[in-house]
Amino acid sequence: MSFDKIKIALVDDHTLFRKGLLSLIEVIEKDITILFEADNGLDMQEKLDPQNLPDIILMDVNMPGMDGYDTVKWLKVHHPNVKVLVVSMIESEDGIIKMLKLGVKGYLSKDVEPDELNNALTAIINKGFYYTDFITGKLVHTMQTDFEEGGQEDIIAKLTDKERRFIQLACSDMTYNDVAAEMFLSPKTIDGYRNSLFEKLNVKSRVALALYAVKHGIVKL
Repeated sequence: MSFDKIKIALVDDHTLFRKGLLSLIEVIEKDITILFEADNGLDMQEKLDPQNLPDIILMDVNMPGMDGYDTVKWLKVHHPNVKVLVVSMIESEDGIIKMLKLGVKGYLSKDVEPDELNNALTAIINKGFYYTDFITGKLVHTMQTDFEEGGQEDIIAKLTDKERRFIQLACSDMTYNDVAAEMFLSPKTIDGYRNSLFEKLNVKSRVALALYAVKHGIVKL
């Protein structure tokens, strides 16, 4: 598909990579205007012309001075219509999801092939975004994790005062008989609390229960 003069800017602190990306763009599409190159977000701010903004900014994540995260935040406030396509070697789930939540329109690895870059630019112009199977998988995993964490929060919120007290005492060096005496309950009742909580919280040992309690703030170290 031929574009009607897409205006692009490159923001990356590696000069050689920017030059390689420029060559790649020239190969895949002639109807693209490169407005400027910048080393980081601060350099980009100086070079942006409010009267002639890029349609898409190809941006790295790790940059000195002002990284990709802060640069995207700045763009959202000052030029929200400018679309950002991340081109980076960052493949950590947290980093990618953080960028997507900030509103970037796609993510490509720096070893991108010409066809994929062309597809990404085309999709962002026509649909407003470009998500690969890799990114979609990350999003699905994160949503599932968030759902699971939300489910755990519901379980924790529904714990009774006695269950919380049992967990706190179980995370000490007390024996279960000591816990029973402290709570004025029989050892058999304490065994019932333990078995019920192991099942409810999906843990299989006292150590796992203690780790769970610390992670979710039931017990403070």
